[in-house]
Amino acid sequence: MFPKIITIERHILEQQRMHPEATGELTSLLYDLALAGKIIASQTTRAGISDILGATDSQNTYGETQQKLDVFADTIIRRMNDHTERLCAMASEEHENIIPIPPRYGTGKYVLLYDPLDGSSNIDVNVSVGTIFAIHRKRTDGEHGVVGDMLQPGRDLVAAGYMIYGSSTMMIYSTGQGVHGFTLDPSVGEFTLTHPDLRIPEPGKFYSCNQGYEKYWSTGVQKFTKWLQGLDESDPDAKAFGHRYVGSMVADFHRNLLQGGVFYYPADMRKPDQPAGKIRLLFEAQAMAFLAESAGGYGSDGVGNLLDLQPHELHQRVPVFIGNRHMVERAEALIREHDQAWIDRYMAYRSKTMETA
Repeated sequence: MFPKIITIERHILEQQRMHPEATGELTSLLYDLALAGKIIASQTTRAGISDILGATDSQNTYGETQQKLDVFADTIIRRMNDHTERLCAMASEEHENIIPIPPRYGTGKYVLLYDPLDGSSNIDVNVSVGTIFAIHRKRTDGEHGVVGDMLQPGRDLVAAGYMIYGSSTMMIYSTGQGVHGFTLDPSVGEFTLTHPDLRIPEPGKFYSCNQGYEKYWSTGVQKFTKWLQGLDESDPDAKAFGHRYVGSMVADFHRNLLQGGVFYYPADMRKPDQPAGKIRLLFEAQAMAFLAESAGGYGSDGVGNLLDLQPHELHQRVPVFIGNRHMVERAEALIREHDQAWIDRYMAYRSKTMETA
């Protein structure tokens, strides 16, 4: 007997049939993203032998030097989606403002937000990198999308996912009805279903963070880290979790999705005027929190659910704790217990952002 092969196209179409009201636009948009992932993968796997390694002469909106693959991935995703009449606008981590649909093309009812190449600082050393995407419905009047269409809570996402380019290329996505993983078979050039209905295993096994910055974290986050290490004085019999950190959010999240754990990137106490940390809410945190919750986990900013945050600027940053629900809730509890001063600064920062948006 031949094994049952479910391609990503077939899987998306089967998911669509569960919704009689569906028009097929979202199905096609997801497949276009899968195709973009194949093209990006074709270059990441050749990065050591083609002229695509290294930095460019340009910087992104955060003042970070862009890598050649950053620019390539950003261009591919934009060009794969700017003419299909499925989107009314896009936004990328690499662009300061939204990316409009060219006037010569029609527009659609969705907006796409994406980080074209997460972890790009790891490209030159052959470490896994990835693409993160999130899709919202257009919510304003008018033919073309505006910033307001992007500034929606993660709770309102239509779909989200990522591609990871490593020892194999995988695409993980959810429309809120489970999380499904597909592996690219390079011999036939197609994503096939290999990880259906993913659930984050309980209990967790790993914690993922840049522990080199631990001395710059708040007391609550430091105590959370000690708890993960089994060094909590109030619980001498606590088990230590393994520490694994790649430095590409996609790679660290992917491991914890499959094996159980928590990824966190808290605020840096050296920067009291920037209490929100480093991770971008719209281009990274929303999608990952959406996937985590769809897989039985939880994503928090240390105060509450990331999916409930109302964004107020395109490049808004947030502290992030994402993974097994029990582990993330433990972080929240220790932050509430020890970090009221930071919470006050963070909430004031969020309120100021709301007022100036």
